Amino acid sequence: MNRRAFLQTALAAGVPAALSARQTAQEQPSLQPFDAHAPLVIERPRSGKPRAGQVVAAIQPHADDIPLFAAGTLFKMMDEGAKAYLIRVTNDDMAGPGSYAETVSANARDMKALSTVLSVERTFDLNYNNHMMDNIARSELRARFIFLFRLLKADIVVTYDPWGQYEENPDHYVTSACVEGAAWMAGGAKDYPEHFAAGLSPHLVKEKYYFARFQQRVNRVVDIAPWAERKIDLNLENKAQGPAGEHGQGLRARLDAQGQRLPLLGSDDTSANRNYVREFVLQRDREIGERYGLTYAEQFHYIGPEQNRVEEYIRKNAIPR
Repeated sequence: MNRRAFLQTALAAGVPAALSARQTAQEQPSLQPFDAHAPLVIERPRSGKPRAGQVVAAIQPHADDIPLFAAGTLFKMMDEGAKAYLIRVTNDDMAGPGSYAETVSANARDMKALSTVLSVERTFDLNYNNHMMDNIARSELRARFIFLFRLLKADIVVTYDPWGQYEENPDHYVTSACVEGAAWMAGGAKDYPEHFAAGLSPHLVKEKYYFARFQQRVNRVVDIAPWAERKIDLNLENKAQGPAGEHGQGLRARLDAQGQRLPLLGSDDTSANRNYVREFVLQRDREIGERYGLTYAEQFHYIGPEQNRVEEYIRKNAIPR
């Protein structure tokens, strides 16, 4: 992503200034099927393991995308019982220190650390070149996602919004478009029959949490306050690229050389980095949360299971013969 612009990015459009009474009442999603493009829902922490047995595929073009935009939601899903897999699409060779090789190595180290903090089941690196994904065959990437969705039996995907507006980065919009197509095609019984010969079976992705850097249709706001500190932990592992990693201590050193200091940054590197992430990286989450009476929140365009109207009609109206 464009890290330099991150802290200046305005809050995504589509978030109302105040909730209507109807929207406020619809705070917790039902586990029953409902219209795919639902009205606004505030998804709050839930006790127990309501997502036990579910599998989530968190898909990011770059090492810092999920940590920045969806880490709280991913932690929430896992605490509610879901198994998670982390998929990185590029090798991040354009975002980090030193030569291209050094940048790739630094981001690979970050990915290993991210996987540990997240406690995902496994990570997959697809290793496409950064910023060049509009030059690849989308059918190839879509096929790789279909294979992964069937292999992992993914029920949920978390990734960029394929319909988010004003997205400049080709890695973002190519990845998201391929994910959307693959999530649907993975449920088909005729696409890629060699998968079935290898022991896989059709598997439809049922839920999609799409985030965006800029404007999108928002219909799901997730309360991530209980996971804010863990989101900070995760972002601190992205040392190769910002705005996380060592930016806090770097800023503290620069100000010190100028004879200035920020009390926010504390007196040591650990405090400087952590407080920097809390204040600046989570600023977007605070602003989203304030609009809904929450401390921290992440926002998405959510697409849920489509209701089978025929089966619903049968359930309500069938009578014994």
